[in-house]
Amino acid sequence: MNDTIAVIGLGYVGLPLAVEFGKITRTIGFDIRSLRVNELIEGCDRTLEMTEKQLESAGFLEYTTKAKDLCAANIYIITVPTPIDKYKRPDLVPLYNASETVAKVLSKGDIVIYESTVFPSCTEEECVPVLEKYSGLKFNVDFFCGYSPERINPSDKKHTLCNIVKITSGSTPEAAKRVDDLYKTIIQAGTHPVSSIKVAEAAKVIENSQRDLNIAFVNELAKIFNILEIDTAEVLDAAETKWNFLPFRPGLVGGHCIGVDPYYLTYKAQSMGYHPQIILSGRRLNDNMGMYVANEVVKLLIRKEHKVYGANVLVLGITFKENCTDIRNSRAIDVINELKKYECNVDVYDPWADAKEVKGEYGLELVKSPTFDEKLKYDAVVLAVSHDKFKELDFKKFSKKNVVIYDIKSFLDKTIVDKRL
Repeated sequence: MNDTIAVIGLGYVGLPLAVEFGKITRTIGFDIRSLRVNELIEGCDRTLEMTEKQLESAGFLEYTTKAKDLCAANIYIITVPTPIDKYKRPDLVPLYNASETVAKVLSKGDIVIYESTVFPSCTEEECVPVLEKYSGLKFNVDFFCGYSPERINPSDKKHTLCNIVKITSGSTPEAAKRVDDLYKTIIQAGTHPVSSIKVAEAAKVIENSQRDLNIAFVNELAKIFNILEIDTAEVLDAAETKWNFLPFRPGLVGGHCIGVDPYYLTYKAQSMGYHPQIILSGRRLNDNMGMYVANEVVKLLIRKEHKVYGANVLVLGITFKENCTDIRNSRAIDVINELKKYECNVDVYDPWADAKEVKGEYGLELVKSPTFDEKLKYDAVVLAVSHDKFKELDFKKFSKKNVVIYDIKSFLDKTIVDKRL
């Protein structure tokens, strides 16, 4: 391969991509975070997606924070985050900034590929004008674009970049073929070319919207079964014996994908005059699950004759999913904040989370380890994230002290918990 590839953004999505391309051709990994780049140069990936050995395997990969170093590339792949703002609207600032950075080094014949999750038409209507403005080049004459949505599942060591089918697209038939041929060099599972960039964008955004709606359904079931005094996990175990029953479980829906992507789709729909009902209904239900859990914990405290005001509560887990360091858009914070509204004293313990990141993102001080001795101080324990490391904790000590144990993830032995979601 004669191409030089630049990957813009070295997070969960960009780094594995840069490593794979870095095994076969010159690849420039760019990130604005100097700490991140320096750690990668030293062979350390704090997200734990790549081992030191995997980083070393990319012999043609170089890292930089200097935009001028991108001039050597002819293919640019943008993998920056696409979050939402406090009003649940798409925040395209990272995408605009990355597009501007690339535009300033763009040359004739270059291709810019986007992997960030966006709404249909975003690449051509929002990003391309930025590329044209700062490059002085004309789209589909001087440069071309592609879209190939990321499908990375953080901490999943089974479904990794190379063994997940990759959707590909391009702004012209020729560009589409180049994009598809490019990904075929690293994707062992194969590619799935589609007819347009808009189709690829839409395919990505509905993947997580579908999951969001399915989880909303079982979350609502959990609320109903709670009223009926039926164990939700047992009901689902029974239902899953049918071959076509979808195996979704109730829980807090956070992270940078499932809890965010539906808002990109609904934003675009509303801008076109259509007001989604089912998608937004599912989002509202899932967004309120943290409040629901906290209220259930308070009811249990009262039932066990604990004083709610000043109650000591331990929340286990602050990352958005199990066995993962990513704390972005973690909905465990909703449980914590709601409990604090009741004037509870909340300790948060998470062996996977970085204490400095948690402090910066949520203003919380993580406890180094929960107190499990005979002078147990907690009145309630909420298991919010099912980290494997939590299996090492002796929850029986909690139950002996009349402590409320609420298991959001149905992770613990049901004989030692007061309630499961």
